[in-house]
Amino acid sequence: MQISRLLELVYILLHRKRVPAKELAEQLGVSRRTIYRDIDALSIAGIPVYTEKGKGGGISLLPDSVLNKSIFSEREQNEILTALHGLSNMKVSEADQVLQKLSRVFDKTATNWLKVDFSDWSEANDYFDDFKIAILEKRVTEFDYYNSFGDKTFRRVEPLQLWFKSKSWYLKGFCLAKQDMRVYKLLRIKNLIVTNNHFSERVLPEADNTSDTKQQNESIIKFRVCPEAKYRIFDDFDESHIKEQPDGSLIITVTWAEDSWVHGYLLSYGEYAEVLEPESLRNTIKDKAKKISAKYSDFV
Repeated sequence: MQISRLLELVYILLHRKRVPAKELAEQLGVSRRTIYRDIDALSIAGIPVYTEKGKGGGISLLPDSVLNKSIFSEREQNEILTALHGLSNMKVSEADQVLQKLSRVFDKTATNWLKVDFSDWSEANDYFDDFKIAILEKRVTEFDYYNSFGDKTFRRVEPLQLWFKSKSWYLKGFCLAKQDMRVYKLLRIKNLIVTNNHFSERVLPEADNTSDTKQQNESIIKFRVCPEAKYRIFDDFDESHIKEQPDGSLIITVTWAEDSWVHGYLLSYGEYAEVLEPESLRNTIKDKAKKISAKYSDFV
């Protein structure tokens, strides 16, 4: 006897006042005898389910019944409602409806104790809901993608998972052009189309090292930040990467790829940061700073 079938049976009864045993058997793919055995098992578990014979009869739950601790413990009920509340905050539209229903089932008030907002202050479309539908319905997506160097390419992807890491949303999917798993940053995706072409189930690799732009030039980077900009460092880095100096400045040591994102990040500190190592990155930042300065050479 499978617990998943019992839960599905209860779910059906919660949404229908009365269901004939024959209909339940057909819907769950079992015999009517199995349905009656399941009803007995649910009754033993304390779930108020009963049957009525004759015309218009069927199987139903007692009116205004509450599935309090019959299936889930008090802690399990709270964990389920908490998880649904988190999904609701992440713009999963169906979560609100399910949260309200289960709150009534558990006879609990859905306390709004948690607020999660991953969006920035702009109005940019992150395609979260579109990809959610495409993943659940296994539909191929098409979009333009801009890599870290600003190059645009057209992609056809079988979307498998939305992934949140380091303050950004990513899409994990199978690229049909490259015939390989790839990771795409949602903010770099434009002109998304969710097609009506369906794809077969794929196993998502456990490792998170797939990337649309393979990082092959990672190196140990050290840079110093003045006390005036210390507030940014503790927002972005773990304490293990930070070493405070006697003058109040901080030296940060990280392993990063020397790409355009790193250049922009370091330059965003302006006069308050200095690259110490490696020499190649120090020279790159110096050259970019000279070019920036040249753009303002006409100003007094």
